[in-house]
Amino acid sequence: MRKYLPIVIILGVLAILFFWFISIKNGAVRVNQDVSKEWGNVETTYQRRNDLIGNLVKTVQGSADFEKSTLEAVIKARSEATSVKIDPTNITPEQLAQFNQAQGNLNSSLSRLLVTVEQYPDLKSNQNFLKLQDELASTENQILTARTRFNESVQKYNNYILVFPNSLFLGNYKEKPYFDAVAGAEKPVDVNFNFDNKEDKK
Repeated sequence: MRKYLPIVIILGVLAILFFWFISIKNGAVRVNQDVSKEWGNVETTYQRRNDLIGNLVKTVQGSADFEKSTLEAVIKARSEATSVKIDPTNITPEQLAQFNQAQGNLNSSLSRLLVTVEQYPDLKSNQNFLKLQDELASTENQILTARTRFNESVQKYNNYILVFPNSLFLGNYKEKPYFDAVAGAEKPVDVNFNFDNKEDKK
């Protein structure tokens, strides 16, 4: 039996190494799936905002004399923002920057629209419009939370695949970029108005 002992020990060590390798691979799958899940939450919150903006635009369009160029800018920016699609399993810094820029452009256009509404007392008192403003403010906070959780999942993923010795077995897993805010995007869209002001003078 002793002559087989070295073989048994070698097979035992190989079995341990094999299951250790499988454990590392399975861990990589889990952290990668977490990133995909959190990106899905990011997309969901942005989609909710896009839907709310669509309803907001329809409400504003009901005001016949509202500035056409302002509305067109929002509609165009919204279309561009929804056209940027990202696969979280193969996300690149360039793709994320493009997505971020498109959302930032929409944010800027929306801000200009909301400021312009100040000139339209009827819109400022429209209950549907006021409700949409509140929902947009809430959604902006949800977006901030979703982006933060996405970055946390990316950090966990990157740490897992880059740390030694995991990096020896996970060469096909690439480091993922973080969601960086564009200039000025760290602040939610200001949808609060001072309704104590008197109506514009005629």
